[in-house]
Amino acid sequence: MVQCRETAPEIPTGPQSVTEHLSFLSGKYPKEIRFFYIGQTLMGKAIPAASFGNGEEVYLYVGAHHGMEHITSSVLLAFAGDLCLSLREGKAEYGESVCELLRGKRLTVVPMLNCDGVDLQIRAAENDGPLRERQIRMNGGKNFTRWQANARGVDLNHNYDAGFCEYKEIERSLGIEGGAPTKYSGLYPESEPEVSSLCNYIRFHTVKGILTLHTQGEVIYPGAGSEKAARYAAEATGYEVSSPDGTALYGGLTDWASSKLGIVSLTVECGKGKNPLPDAIFPSLYNKLRKLLFTFPKKAE
Repeated sequence: MVQCRETAPEIPTGPQSVTEHLSFLSGKYPKEIRFFYIGQTLMGKAIPAASFGNGEEVYLYVGAHHGMEHITSSVLLAFAGDLCLSLREGKAEYGESVCELLRGKRLTVVPMLNCDGVDLQIRAAENDGPLRERQIRMNGGKNFTRWQANARGVDLNHNYDAGFCEYKEIERSLGIEGGAPTKYSGLYPESEPEVSSLCNYIRFHTVKGILTLHTQGEVIYPGAGSEKAARYAAEATGYEVSSPDGTALYGGLTDWASSKLGIVSLTVECGKGKNPLPDAIFPSLYNKLRKLLFTFPKKAE
């Protein structure tokens, strides 16, 4: 059973339910959580976020870069509810007061970066937007079950300025010449408003650590200089530390933040199975990640 003590959102999680859940938490816990938006998607959806604590050092958790990985948004919403309640009650988590874990720090959670892509993946039949016909052509049909990209067909986790030019060569070798369900990196780094908004948030805050949640494999990929944090994350979750290969080596948030900004950064591939992961595994998936989510700001120092 999921250990979260605040009602978990329904799965699958769409952009509207993310906003509604964070709005609900901010109404119930106004002193514990600040609800805001970091920017807008290509289709004009506000990208919701929440922060906890008021320190200068920021620790950032990001979910759902990819459309069919929206279970990561549910994980971060369940965590946000648990954190609100622990802060309100002055509880200890994993042997230490949550207030102490956040002393001098701020934890920012962006549960769903790719709101448009998630919406398309779970509600394609209702899609009547201006890009509908183009999206169907990019997708090769009307079944968007395997859709990863944003509304323009750009894979957001290849749109960061880290090995971007090298990845373009790989793209061409794969026959990817434009928008696609996955692996197309865009015209230039940060061409997509979702990525640009997140990068600007990082640039204008003192970000010390980043966890990026993806699915699947139960592995942790450390960015440059983040090996110590990765070993702790493996201990906390039971996941394995590994090194990415192939297309996963280029253009990701972890690569950019660690190599260009020196931020301790980890990519956490949650759960095992075939994407999109089934709703039924959510309880065990969250339980394995819960300790890491609570303690990363302290352990990544």
